[in-house]
Amino acid sequence: MPQALLDLEVRLLMEAIYTRYNHDFREYSGASQKRRVLQAVEQLQCESVSALQGLVLRDPRAFARLLEILTVPFTEMFREPAFFLALREHVVPVLHTYPSLKIWVAGCASGEEVYSLAILLHEEGLLERSILYATDINPAVLEKARQGIFPLSELPQYTRNYQAAGGTAGFSDYYTAAYGAARFDRELARRVTFADHSLATDHVFSETHLICCRNVLIYFNRQLQDRAIGLFAQSLCHRGFLGLGNKESLDFCPNGAAFEPVAQRERLFRKK
Repeated sequence: MPQALLDLEVRLLMEAIYTRYNHDFREYSGASQKRRVLQAVEQLQCESVSALQGLVLRDPRAFARLLEILTVPFTEMFREPAFFLALREHVVPVLHTYPSLKIWVAGCASGEEVYSLAILLHEEGLLERSILYATDINPAVLEKARQGIFPLSELPQYTRNYQAAGGTAGFSDYYTAAYGAARFDRELARRVTFADHSLATDHVFSETHLICCRNVLIYFNRQLQDRAIGLFAQSLCHRGFLGLGNKESLDFCPNGAAFEPVAQRERLFRKK
């Protein structure tokens, strides 16, 4: 298929999804989006992107499967451990000065980042005074995050990450293993509110002291990246903190001028 025709079909599919389901992928990164759309064509056994469009418009169940393909992330607990070390060093001392805390994990996916933060806050004596908002546009992964159950095969890597991130306990203290899976302590999620939220179409979630949106913006184009950064600037309290993924930057985002680096290498910023 000519590239121009494929681009047109993908663009029309995204317009159709927005019109039918109010999920806005129109400003997502083109290369990543096309790759995932073609995966969906294969997995849903469609002959073309146009056929996929017809299917998802008629069948909400097919759209739910497409949504999972479009939004499925690669993530793990305590991913990029140096980031969590930077949180402990630069952010935790400031968080201790507040009587209560609100923390937003934007694009929380299946919850690995949320549970990582909850463990860190627990070890730093901050979890009981915190409310964590964990948001995503995918209902299926939000439900998985609520359950707090992860494959046991992933735990060795999670444990190594936790130790490298400055963990102060035994990682196995936080979960119970059975039947090939690990269920994390429900107390870790007691302070978490899971909610549907789109960085493409929704507005400020709540006034917050820390926002973590890591390895999400890489899937957005420049315009949508700047929209998300603007939302974060609006949501954060005076001198609040923002954490991004190690391949993400505030460079070339007009709204990035609202922030200054705290730990540049670890992609940790503070609102001016």
